[in-house]
Amino acid sequence: MNDKPASQASQASDIRAERLSDEKIAANFADMHPPLTPSEAIIDADRCYFCYDAPCTTACPTGIDIPGFIQKIRSGNLKGSAHTILRENIMGGMCARVCPTEVLCEEACVRNTHEDRPVRIGMLQRYATDPILENNTSLFERAPPTGRTVAVVGGGPAGLACAHRLAMLGHSATVFEPMDKLGGLNEYGIAAYKTVNDFAAREVEYILGIGGIEVRTGVGLGKDVSLGELRAKYDAVFLGFGLAGVNGLHLENEALDGVVNAVDYIAALRQAPVKASLPVGRRVVVIGGGMTAIDIAVQSKALGADEVTMVYRRGQEHMNASLYEQEFAQTRGVGLRTWAAPRTLLASDGRLRGVEFETTRAGKDGKLEGTGQTYVLDADVLFKAIGQKMLPGPLGSKEIVELKDGRIVCDDERKTSLPGVWAGGDCVFGGEDLTVSAVQDGKLAALSIDKFLRGK
Repeated sequence: MNDKPASQASQASDIRAERLSDEKIAANFADMHPPLTPSEAIIDADRCYFCYDAPCTTACPTGIDIPGFIQKIRSGNLKGSAHTILRENIMGGMCARVCPTEVLCEEACVRNTHEDRPVRIGMLQRYATDPILENNTSLFERAPPTGRTVAVVGGGPAGLACAHRLAMLGHSATVFEPMDKLGGLNEYGIAAYKTVNDFAAREVEYILGIGGIEVRTGVGLGKDVSLGELRAKYDAVFLGFGLAGVNGLHLENEALDGVVNAVDYIAALRQAPVKASLPVGRRVVVIGGGMTAIDIAVQSKALGADEVTMVYRRGQEHMNASLYEQEFAQTRGVGLRTWAAPRTLLASDGRLRGVEFETTRAGKDGKLEGTGQTYVLDADVLFKAIGQKMLPGPLGSKEIVELKDGRIVCDDERKTSLPGVWAGGDCVFGGEDLTVSAVQDGKLAALSIDKFLRGK
């Protein structure tokens, strides 16, 4: 069916800042999961069965000995517990906040049944690691310098994990990052309520504290330095520059005022000294079904939007965001519509006033197809959250580094097709696009680079 034109229904809508008081904003952006108290941590740790060949450890992309770190919590050895976590995942603190534990380690927990609930592994991991960062407790030392140097392109989770492990092994790493701060999506791309009190920056500071890591911000590959120059100057190169491009809707009027890339707005929100200073619409539509879509939808509501609606082209079960995150968004006042794709951006006086959607369905071969039926959602802001892509510029021609579906191809040790060059994180083909997976990529690449540098 066709609804009335959005231009008639949303003339009164506007985009402005300070829709809510500072106090309300602070409450809306409070820590998503307040930390466990000591008694809560002990109670949950006591629920662990300490399984042999624990399925939770197998489900962890970084292979953390989960029963081992939980056992240390039970015995009061928090430092030892943190060491067990961080030796496998140096970003264990951030992953405890943003990792989809509900579909990884906690889903694999043997207590995860209809009659019971899984051990709160993510919360226990945070309980163990938070004191280490708060007190800047050193758990790792740099090995004697080997004199070998590695260029690390990208200061996100993959690059930082690689640089830290290289430093542990005695090599010198230089991190090249085009942004002003390190951290990648942890700093610029994650919802503010998931990582409060500048945690991302404090974690980066802790990682760099091992020494042997030089940082050069404001330097981008393909713009300020070339891959050829890095290969000539350094003994090895690791590429972990993520996905800087944003997928478009490929619709007319996409440059309308009010049509915004979700990742850009999230980055601005994360860096804003006063969150209420960011403009927010009254009627917000978010297109996408992943974590970025969830994050921008929830934060738009938290900033004071009257209506926020996520629209996804397939069914809810097909969304990349976990069921837990979907339910979290809905409990925060976000509406969800599925089986619909945008067809037309409606404008009035040069700015967005609504979006026309066509309902969709799965054809006989599973391919998405339109039904011909349409409806209109009034909107003064439309956030595009339909995925990111790698910009090819930094790498040069495809003949230099093999690409597949626009991402870098590498083997199990994260070696690329180019000798002396490794890669990891979101820019790699077949990756999970998760912080924890990026950390594992960086760690595995560092171990492989170490063998290469030592001639093994």
